[in-house]
Amino acid sequence: MPAASTATPSLPLDAEGILALAARSMFHLFSSISQGMFLVDSTGRIVWVNEGYRRFLPALGFSSIDEFMGHMVEDVIPNTQMRRVLETGEPILVDLLTNKAGTFVVSRIPLREEREGGEGGMGKVIGAIGIVLFDQPETTLQPLISKFALLQRDLDDARRELASQRNNPLYQHSGDGQRRSKYTFASFIGSSPAAVEVKRHARRAAQSTSPVLLLGETGTGKELLAHAIHASSARAKGQFVSVNIAAVPDTLLEAEFFGFAPGAFTGADRKGREGKFKLADGGSLFLDEIGDMPLGLQAKLLRALQEGEIEPLGSNKLVPFDARVIAATSRDLPELVRRGQFREDLYYRLNVLPLRVPPLRERRADIPALVEALGEDMALRSGEAPPELTPDALALLAGQHWRGNIRELRNVLEQVTMRSDSQRIDAVQLERILREAGLEQIELPATLQSSHDADEQAALLRPLSQQVAELERKAIAAALASTGGNKLATARLLGISRATLYERMTSQEQ
Repeated sequence: MPAASTATPSLPLDAEGILALAARSMFHLFSSISQGMFLVDSTGRIVWVNEGYRRFLPALGFSSIDEFMGHMVEDVIPNTQMRRVLETGEPILVDLLTNKAGTFVVSRIPLREEREGGEGGMGKVIGAIGIVLFDQPETTLQPLISKFALLQRDLDDARRELASQRNNPLYQHSGDGQRRSKYTFASFIGSSPAAVEVKRHARRAAQSTSPVLLLGETGTGKELLAHAIHASSARAKGQFVSVNIAAVPDTLLEAEFFGFAPGAFTGADRKGREGKFKLADGGSLFLDEIGDMPLGLQAKLLRALQEGEIEPLGSNKLVPFDARVIAATSRDLPELVRRGQFREDLYYRLNVLPLRVPPLRERRADIPALVEALGEDMALRSGEAPPELTPDALALLAGQHWRGNIRELRNVLEQVTMRSDSQRIDAVQLERILREAGLEQIELPATLQSSHDADEQAALLRPLSQQVAELERKAIAAALASTGGNKLATARLLGISRATLYERMTSQEQ
């Protein structure tokens, strides 16, 4: 008799079966030995979480697994890079993730569909696996973490240093200590017709030596254009000197403009001081908020522009200067002239090459590009990734009035970035910030408005009897509420008999 054989499980004979078995084994192995694991589908929605990962949910702000499941991964796991894995199909095998739950060593692996018939090549990405390898890397990976922390500090220091230089728009010091313009026409972001037109006129103004008057609302970029005009002019190698008239007390403006002689007044420097006109000699002088200049100083400014010479405070000597004047204001200068608050002759002296800088609401097509540029600048200063706005969020921004223009846009972006747990900003988050900012009317994005219109259109494409019955129910309910439930008064209000009212109410209850 043949010896009794012991039943033992056998491996699949084909290579494809062995590969499938290995994949299942590896999945179960990682699920059991890792600190946590979850799956997302192709859209980035969380569809499965193992038992190990559930212990992180309270720190992430979720009291139950039901609150966590079904959400987009970036909405519930701050700073995740899972979206990049889904979009590129490339794994991130070892990475550090820091969020409210702590710092983790993680791995992210894309899942691909199997090709039919064992065809070569990779199938499309149908999801991804997120694996928490270590949840206390500060102890398990101390040497690596120390090196990473040192590099991160050096990088943050470099970013702050670079940001401090970039955020100083008035002065870009060269080796000889002179003030240079920082911005060029490329810095004026936008390709809309309004933006292109103002840059075209500004480039022509740069080739002239006549005064330029920049007109426009606050926050439109007048100062940036002043820098760009100087940088494109024949005076680009000279200094760019700026004076914000609204920021200097009236009593100090004359000394700020023209300088003062030694001992000109009590407390004055014994060596005297050169004014901004003399500092700008050979370059450009930018007079910001010219509409706020006191009347008494306007006459002296007019004489300086006409004669090309200034008289320092407390001095009897005339000092020649050669500076190209660029002025800017957000006020209505012609109206100020009519009211006697701005000298007419000075206005005509400055209004040789007027340039109107368009408000943001006249160049809405530039908003996506502005958001990208502002986001990059914010990221450089903070060291964080720039915000990513959904199409609906961008459409919502394009629908606003923007009284503060680009300056207000930047403020809104900074607020929504600081108050969001996710790098991705949608229209709902943005609308909340806009309402809290005090906007009286918030225009919905075209996509949301069209969705609302589509729903309304679908509601009309029903049997007429249903629509009439629904309208009757609403009318009767409103009339009953208005009359406090009085049936006779309700019937009179609706213009029907009480018997008809009872009949309609009975039919609606059935």
